[in-house]
Amino acid sequence: MARLNAILLLLAIACALGVVTSQHKARKLFVELQKEQELARLMEVEWGQLQLEQSTWAMPSRVEAIASRQLQMQLPKSDRIQFVRVPVAGKN
Repeated sequence: MARLNAILLLLAIACALGVVTSQHKARKLFVELQKEQELARLMEVEWGQLQLEQSTWAMPSRVEAIASRQLQMQLPKSDRIQFVRVPVAGKN
C-alpha cells in the first residue's frame, strides 16, 4: 500500500510540474502575442502616415510647381495641343 501511495504521490507531483510548466509557457506566449500586436498597430499607424505623405508628395499642384520651377517646364499653348482618338476594341 505504501508503494502505491508513493507512486501516486510521484504522479501527482509530475502532473503539478507539468501544469506549472504549461502555464509558464502560455504566459510567455501571451506576452509575446501582445508585443507583436502592439508592433502591428504601430506599423498600421506608420503605413497611414506614409500613405498621407505619398499623397502630399504626389499632389498635382506640387508636381506642376516643381516642373515649372526646377525643370523650366511649362504648359503648351492651346494651339499646340492635339487630341488623338484611340478606337476602342469592338466599337466602330
